[in-house]
Amino acid sequence: MSLLTVQDLSVAIGLLPLLDRVSFSLERGEVLGLVGESGSGKSLTAMALMGLLPLIGGRITSGRVSFDGIDLTRLPEAEYRTLRGQRIALISQNPMTSLDPILTVGAQIDQASRIHAGLSPKAARARSLDLMRQLRIPEAAAVHGHYPHQLSGGMKQRIVIAMALAGDPDLIIADEPTTALDVTIQAQIIQILCDLVAERGLALLLITHDMGVVAQACHRVSVLYAGRGAETGPVRDIFARPRHPYTKALIGCIPQEGQAPGSLVGIPGMVPAALAYPKGCRYHPRCAIAAPDCRTDVPTGSIVDASGAVAFCHHPLEAGHV
Repeated sequence: MSLLTVQDLSVAIGLLPLLDRVSFSLERGEVLGLVGESGSGKSLTAMALMGLLPLIGGRITSGRVSFDGIDLTRLPEAEYRTLRGQRIALISQNPMTSLDPILTVGAQIDQASRIHAGLSPKAARARSLDLMRQLRIPEAAAVHGHYPHQLSGGMKQRIVIAMALAGDPDLIIADEPTTALDVTIQAQIIQILCDLVAERGLALLLITHDMGVVAQACHRVSVLYAGRGAETGPVRDIFARPRHPYTKALIGCIPQEGQAPGSLVGIPGMVPAALAYPKGCRYHPRCAIAAPDCRTDVPTGSIVDASGAVAFCHHPLEAGHV
């Protein structure tokens, strides 16, 4: 049984439907990339998994989210609170907004250990220092006493990761954890997260808009577009044989070594706003191969590869059509 199974998850804010029957699963020791442009529903999915939708007036309207056999959609808030931080941890996009500016970073890691692991102040400090060293933070004892504004962006993100690990979670949801960092620091953070998965056997849901990061770090990928699933499958197979035109377009946005200047092509148009979702396949206004049925009928998922890859497309691309 998968550690996390999301089945036909639909989410609305007020009367406005935003996610429509999103499905994917995640095993222990696995990195799953949840990818798509801004407005695709990635962060909203993370909030649904963390049980934080009520904070923005949202709710799950249908579907099921199962975590280690527990149906999270039916879980009372008091029980959900015991899972957050302890068994399910969240790493947010901007480390600066995740940290309290008037507390030292060490005190914030200590607090996470005391709340979720029940450690004494002395034991919590020792655990914090151990986590900081594991995350390759130099002079951990000195940094433990620093305030967030005294640290670089990459160092702050390491502190946020340490806070996430303090409760020894089974699942980490990393919501665009490298967005605010330069390229070299991005690679370091991604490598740290991958190492944690390999060493600890935890599961990582890596939310990103960058297919290059997916290729580097993930075992499987689930592509979202305008609140719906587009394609899901093993990374190697998806990159070798993308079957959904949107997946192919995202892969085409990855710069290649030796690529001629000016030859990199983006995806025409934009992700539609929730109030302007088109009928049928929501990608059809931007799709070069859209047919009449794409404009009227909602595509259902079908297995398109021996690897078990699923594409939500009326006319999936043929194998080798890249």
